[in-house]
Amino acid sequence: MLFLVTTLYYADRSIISIIGTPMSDSLGLSPVAMGYIFSAFSWSYVIAQIPAGMLLDRFGSIKICRFAILLWSAFTLLQGFVGFFPTGMAIVSLFVLRILVGLSEAPSFPANSRIVSAWFPNKERGTASAIFTSAQYFATVIFAPVIAWLTSDYGWETPFIAMGAAGILCALLWLKTMRGPKEHPKVNEAELSYIEQGGGLINLDSRTSEKRSNEVFKWKYFKQLLTNRMLLGVYIAQYCINVLTYFFLTWFPIYMIKERGMSILEAGFIASLPALSGFTGALVGGVLSDFLIKKGVSLSKARKTPIICGMLLSTTMVICNYVEQDWLVVAIMTLAFFGKGVGAMGWAVVSDTSPKEIVGLSGGLFNTFGNIAGITTPIVIGYILHTTGSFNGALVFVGINALVVVLSYLFVVGEIKRVELKTK
Repeated sequence: MLFLVTTLYYADRSIISIIGTPMSDSLGLSPVAMGYIFSAFSWSYVIAQIPAGMLLDRFGSIKICRFAILLWSAFTLLQGFVGFFPTGMAIVSLFVLRILVGLSEAPSFPANSRIVSAWFPNKERGTASAIFTSAQYFATVIFAPVIAWLTSDYGWETPFIAMGAAGILCALLWLKTMRGPKEHPKVNEAELSYIEQGGGLINLDSRTSEKRSNEVFKWKYFKQLLTNRMLLGVYIAQYCINVLTYFFLTWFPIYMIKERGMSILEAGFIASLPALSGFTGALVGGVLSDFLIKKGVSLSKARKTPIICGMLLSTTMVICNYVEQDWLVVAIMTLAFFGKGVGAMGWAVVSDTSPKEIVGLSGGLFNTFGNIAGITTPIVIGYILHTTGSFNGALVFVGINALVVVLSYLFVVGEIKRVELKTK
């Protein structure tokens, strides 16, 4: 269910990048204006992360996510009707709806992390986190060609309506199927014991809401999280990893269309190749990390190895600035996003390190840092394009961020371990 929901979540995010060219032509948007439209989602998404984490710790992951899925799907569907307004009102409406989608999606990844912390022991958590994280690539593999086809044949508004309707159905499925470990009717005592003894937090959503409230709303916890060197290194790295993510979610299809001369239908299908590679890489990274733990490698080395190797591989995208053949560009991007997938282990690290009393709050703070990249990346790249008229500088910008991830995990993070809160 986490994989399915996250797939739809990222498909809703990425619609706007695939339809970007016809939408900008229809509404008369410049590259800078497009950068701001792309970033609208992330402004509210970032602002809402810490409140969302508090809500998750207060009311539990399952209940909050149920409403979140329904809301973001409804706001996605409504974006399909902005084309009926005059141009100025259409742009404002689109911007506002993107902000509302960002607010609604804010609990999703911290909730995923909480659910994985509750359901999985340490030695399975890397694979479990990789499965839901890989959905960001799988969404493009499946839906980029579909969105491109719908846009080509029926107009740029149609994908919003189709994806919004799919999300509403998913919310109903979530209501029917999702439970915590102690509430699920098919879980027996042996399984609960296995999860708990392996480090799973099976009581995470089983405590009374009053007790959760007493634990969560203490602002001194922020200082403890923000002054922890290990967590700061993880936060910095996640920001830089998400620079790659938001390049792919926003400007990459436009890069293929405007820089490489492809049609929107070609770009939609081509975008699925690096995404498929990233999906594979994410699963490889998670399985490799858990395999190393089972072989006796320390948690720190098991998590850091795929992150560092993957991010080094991601820097190869800069080579695209020096090749002419489109097939070679696609091949290099495919390799780079395989590396990005392998290195996208941040949420596994959050599950390993978050204080057990405030897993949602810790995940929200982590996601706040990470998704500031969703604000800055589209805008920075928009200005680079406006200034230079080329994506060359943009690829260098993205590649440098991949290198910073490596440096952060090598020299800042140190030992990866669960943080113990000081409650007095």
